[in-house]
Amino acid sequence: MLRCDLPFRQERRQGTPFPGSDERARAGLRNAVAVLRKRASGRVFLGGHSYGGRQSTILCAAEPDLVAELLLLSYPLHPPRKPEQLRTQHLQNLHTPSLFVHGTRDPFGSIEEIRRALQLIPAKTKLMEVEGAGHDMGFKGKSQITELPAQIFRAFQQQRT
Repeated sequence: MLRCDLPFRQERRQGTPFPGSDERARAGLRNAVAVLRKRASGRVFLGGHSYGGRQSTILCAAEPDLVAELLLLSYPLHPPRKPEQLRTQHLQNLHTPSLFVHGTRDPFGSIEEIRRALQLIPAKTKLMEVEGAGHDMGFKGKSQITELPAQIFRAFQQQRT
C-alpha cells in the first residue's frame, strides 16, 4: 500500500486546491501508481477522499487501464448547496470498477444524488452508505465511527467477488 498526498496538499496543510491544480493532481496520482507498480506485483488500486477521489475518476476515465479498481470516499458530486453544479461529465467514460463510500449527511451530494450519478458509469459500481457521516467520514475524530476503516476494507474486498 502506498499513501500519498496530492501536490497541492504537499504545499499547504489545509484549505482547498488551488485553481488550476487538477492536472498536477492527476499527474501526482499517475506517478504514485507508477511507483507502486515498481515496488509491488499484482493488481493496483487507486483511491481518494473528496477531491482526490474525483481526480482519480477523471484520470481513470481518460486512462481506463491504469488501475484495477477505485475506492472513492466522499465523492464531491457538487459544491455544498449548489446541486446544479454537478461534476459528472466524465463519469460516462469511467470503465474502472468502483466502490463509492458516502455519508448520509455529506453536503457535497445526497445519497440519492450519488445513486443517480452511479447510473452514468458503465463499469461495476457499489455504494456503501455511512449513516450519519458527513464529508469527513469521521476520520478527523468528529464522529463515533470507529469501525469504519475495517467496514470499508471488507466492502472493497466484496466488491471484487
